[in-house]
Amino acid sequence: MLQPHKRANLPPAPTFRKILGPSFIILGLGLGSGELILWPNLTVNFGLGILWGAVLGITFQFFLNMEIERYALVTGESVFVGLSRKLSILPVWFIISTILPWMWPGIIGSSAVLLGKVIGVESVRVLPVALLLMVGAILTLGPVLYKTEEYVQKSLIIVTVPFLIGLVLYIARFSDWQALAIGIVGMGDGYWFLPKALPIASFLAAFAYAGAGGNLNLAQSFYIKEKGYGMGKYSGRLTSILTGKQENIELEGATFETNQENLKNFRKWWKLVNIEHAIVFLLTGAVTIILLSFLAYLTVTETREGATLGFLFQEAETIGARTLPILSVIFLIFGSLMRFTTQLGVLDTTSRILTENLCLTSKKYFPTSKIRQIFFFFLWFQILLGVIIFLLGVAQPFTLVLIGAVLNAFAMFVYTGLILWLNLTSLEKSLRPSFVRVFIMGGIFLFFGGFSFFTLLEQF
Repeated sequence: MLQPHKRANLPPAPTFRKILGPSFIILGLGLGSGELILWPNLTVNFGLGILWGAVLGITFQFFLNMEIERYALVTGESVFVGLSRKLSILPVWFIISTILPWMWPGIIGSSAVLLGKVIGVESVRVLPVALLLMVGAILTLGPVLYKTEEYVQKSLIIVTVPFLIGLVLYIARFSDWQALAIGIVGMGDGYWFLPKALPIASFLAAFAYAGAGGNLNLAQSFYIKEKGYGMGKYSGRLTSILTGKQENIELEGATFETNQENLKNFRKWWKLVNIEHAIVFLLTGAVTIILLSFLAYLTVTETREGATLGFLFQEAETIGARTLPILSVIFLIFGSLMRFTTQLGVLDTTSRILTENLCLTSKKYFPTSKIRQIFFFFLWFQILLGVIIFLLGVAQPFTLVLIGAVLNAFAMFVYTGLILWLNLTSLEKSLRPSFVRVFIMGGIFLFFGGFSFFTLLEQF
């Protein structure tokens, strides 16, 4: 049985520099999928005229993430706890809809393929197993899980984005920039917005993954709590079972009286977190997707729609030929690192989601005092499962990939409606989303509902 919210003062809003961090993590979760593979692949096949979808997709996720942040900022607890207060069956849904789409270690497998190309190792078993164990070691040995994640993702983004900007500026001509400019607004080669040959499911899947995708977005409420946003300052952090000092973690949060002083302070917080997420997630994410897609368009002459990594090798080869051979190697290394850090983020995020929702199913059998142990059980269980899959040489079946994609999209459809419902019914009127944000969230809800319907219709 969840306890009512405690009452406490809303901590004063800090400087902008002190709140930087959580958005790097959620951005890093998308770097290795939509940004690196899906949108560049589609752009090579169908031209720059589809990139409006990437910009709109990540904009949708910005507004979705901000409503996730709103609840955690005000209550100091995750949206999973808030939704469990509404419907006690939801933790079971979140466990199922998290583990099924993300149980296959394809992300680290592709990281191993890219790294193997650089170092001359073609093993589809040993190298991905080694990388998977490295992910586990990093997450286990870092004293504070949040700080480990923030440092890894922030470091990668700070290094890779300037590298991409430099490559594109060197390779692109003025006419290429003109084509990019009109492509972003939806004008393609002989079409507007969507070419006739483009499978709608492929486009909408990439649209959904212009960012983290699936239940991973919901983990933003974990990360802003552990960064100390708003009422999250009163919640404990998840620490290493080996090197960290255990902190007191309670599922239930605390909220504040909506007096004039607290409301003024909340508005400062809300302005700061919107700016942080807009700059780091929305702007940096959109620039990264556009640059990677533009670079692929400039360097890859042909590929097969739906392929995963083949076009990246051609891209690297062309980059080396047009610039310096060493830049070809650096491109592949950065691609491998993007996939590696994405897998690290996915394992951390899914383990957090599974842990908290398991505790929500029964505080008696899964008490919060055991959260660390439960988290590391889920972390290493998923790693062990991945190791077994690689050692057995089991490929990721296409049918399961398809099911995972459909389930992730359907999960986003479900929780978009749930988050809007949560914020409109659980928060004080002065803290609820504005009419404009309600309208946008309603549009996102309908879009992902349509995506699920069209995908099922096309496949079945």
